[in-house]
Amino acid sequence: MAAKSNELTRYSDEDLAVFETLINEKLVVAQEQLSSYEGQILELGQSEEAKFKSLGESTSQADNERLFDMVRRQKKLMHHLENAKLRIQNKVYGVCRESGKLISKERLMAVPHATLSIEAKQRK
Repeated sequence: MAAKSNELTRYSDEDLAVFETLINEKLVVAQEQLSSYEGQILELGQSEEAKFKSLGESTSQADNERLFDMVRRQKKLMHHLENAKLRIQNKVYGVCRESGKLISKERLMAVPHATLSIEAKQRK
Protein backbone atom coordinates (compact mmCIF):
# COMPACT_ATOMS: atom_id res chain seq x y z
CA MET A 1 0.00 0.00 0.00
CA ALA A 2 1.44 3.36 -1.06
CA ALA A 3 2.00 6.01 1.60
CA LYS A 4 -0.23 9.05 1.34
CA SER A 5 1.45 12.40 0.96
CA ASN A 6 0.29 15.29 3.12
CA GLU A 7 1.68 17.71 0.55
CA LEU A 8 -0.96 19.94 -1.01
CA THR A 9 -1.32 19.78 -4.78
CA ARG A 10 -3.30 22.99 -5.16
CA TYR A 11 -4.44 26.00 -3.19
CA SER A 12 -7.89 25.99 -1.60
CA ASP A 13 -10.74 27.92 -3.17
CA GLU A 14 -10.45 30.42 -0.31
CA ASP A 15 -6.75 30.95 -1.03
CA LEU A 16 -7.49 31.32 -4.74
CA ALA A 17 -10.11 33.97 -3.95
CA VAL A 18 -7.52 35.94 -1.96
CA PHE A 19 -5.03 35.71 -4.83
CA GLU A 20 -7.69 36.73 -7.36
CA THR A 21 -8.52 39.83 -5.29
CA LEU A 22 -4.83 40.72 -5.16
CA ILE A 23 -4.47 40.24 -8.91
CA ASN A 24 -7.56 42.35 -9.62
CA GLU A 25 -6.13 45.14 -7.46
CA LYS A 26 -2.81 44.94 -9.30
CA LEU A 27 -4.65 45.05 -12.64
CA VAL A 28 -6.45 48.25 -11.63
CA VAL A 29 -3.15 49.90 -10.67
CA ALA A 30 -1.48 48.63 -13.85
CA GLN A 31 -4.32 50.00 -16.01
CA GLU A 32 -4.06 53.38 -14.29
CA GLN A 33 -0.32 53.48 -14.93
CA LEU A 34 -0.81 52.41 -18.55
CA SER A 35 -3.36 55.19 -19.07
CA SER A 36 -0.94 57.68 -17.56
CA TYR A 37 1.88 56.59 -19.87
CA GLU A 38 -0.39 56.69 -22.91
CA GLY A 39 -1.56 60.16 -21.91
CA GLN A 40 2.04 61.35 -21.68
CA ILE A 41 2.75 59.92 -25.14
CA LEU A 42 -0.29 61.71 -26.51
CA GLU A 43 0.83 64.99 -24.94
CA LEU A 44 4.32 64.65 -26.39
CA GLY A 45 2.90 63.86 -29.81
CA GLN A 46 0.54 66.82 -29.78
CA SER A 47 3.18 69.28 -28.63
CA GLU A 48 5.26 70.11 -31.68
CA GLU A 49 7.30 72.60 -29.71
CA ALA A 50 8.40 69.84 -27.32
CA LYS A 51 10.31 68.30 -30.20
CA PHE A 52 12.38 71.41 -30.78
CA LYS A 53 13.09 72.75 -27.31
CA SER A 54 16.55 73.91 -26.43
CA LEU A 55 17.76 70.38 -25.70
CA GLY A 56 16.86 69.32 -29.22
CA GLU A 57 14.90 66.57 -30.84
CA SER A 58 17.02 63.76 -29.36
CA THR A 59 15.66 64.44 -25.86
CA SER A 60 12.09 64.25 -27.10
CA GLN A 61 12.94 61.07 -28.99
CA ALA A 62 14.46 59.55 -25.84
CA ASP A 63 11.36 60.49 -23.84
CA ASN A 64 9.13 58.86 -26.45
CA GLU A 65 11.21 55.68 -26.48
CA ARG A 66 11.21 55.51 -22.69
CA LEU A 67 7.43 55.95 -22.55
CA PHE A 68 6.84 53.35 -25.27
CA ASP A 69 9.06 50.91 -23.35
CA MET A 70 7.06 51.58 -20.19
CA VAL A 71 3.81 50.99 -22.09
CA ARG A 72 5.13 47.68 -23.47
CA ARG A 73 6.24 46.54 -20.01
CA GLN A 74 2.92 47.54 -18.48
CA LYS A 75 0.97 45.65 -21.15
CA LYS A 76 3.19 42.61 -20.61
CA LEU A 77 2.53 42.75 -16.85
CA MET A 78 -1.21 43.01 -17.46
CA HIS A 79 -1.06 40.04 -19.82
CA HIS A 80 0.76 37.98 -17.15
CA LEU A 81 -1.82 39.01 -14.54
CA GLU A 82 -4.70 38.05 -16.85
CA ASN A 83 -3.05 34.66 -17.44
CA ALA A 84 -2.78 34.22 -13.67
CA LYS A 85 -6.54 34.81 -13.40
CA LEU A 86 -7.08 32.05 -15.96
CA ARG A 87 -4.92 29.71 -13.88
CA ILE A 88 -7.09 30.57 -10.87
CA GLN A 89 -10.25 29.73 -12.83
CA ASN A 90 -8.67 26.43 -13.88
CA LYS A 91 -7.56 25.82 -10.27
CA VAL A 92 -3.92 25.36 -11.26
CA TYR A 93 -2.75 28.73 -9.94
CA GLY A 94 0.33 28.65 -7.76
CA VAL A 95 1.68 25.36 -9.11
CA CYS A 96 5.31 25.57 -10.24
CA ARG A 97 5.52 24.73 -13.93
CA GLU A 98 8.90 23.04 -13.38
CA SER A 99 8.42 20.97 -10.23
CA GLY A 100 4.64 20.67 -10.03
CA LYS A 101 4.81 21.72 -6.36
CA LEU A 102 3.05 24.69 -4.85
CA ILE A 103 4.78 28.04 -5.08
CA SER A 104 5.00 29.62 -1.62
CA LYS A 105 2.24 32.03 -0.65
CA GLU A 106 4.87 34.65 0.18
CA ARG A 107 6.23 34.53 -3.37
CA LEU A 108 2.75 34.70 -4.88
CA MET A 109 1.83 37.67 -2.71
CA ALA A 110 4.95 39.48 -3.94
CA VAL A 111 4.73 38.30 -7.57
CA PRO A 112 1.17 37.10 -8.13
CA HIS A 113 1.81 36.10 -11.73
CA ALA A 114 4.76 33.85 -10.85
CA THR A 115 4.80 30.43 -12.50
CA LEU A 116 8.05 29.20 -10.96
CA SER A 117 8.98 28.59 -7.35
CA ILE A 118 12.05 30.39 -6.02
CA GLU A 119 14.02 27.15 -6.26
CA ALA A 120 13.07 26.58 -9.91
CA LYS A 121 13.74 30.22 -10.78
CA GLN A 122 17.22 30.04 -9.25
CA ARG A 123 18.04 26.95 -11.32
CA LYS A 124 17.27 28.78 -14.56
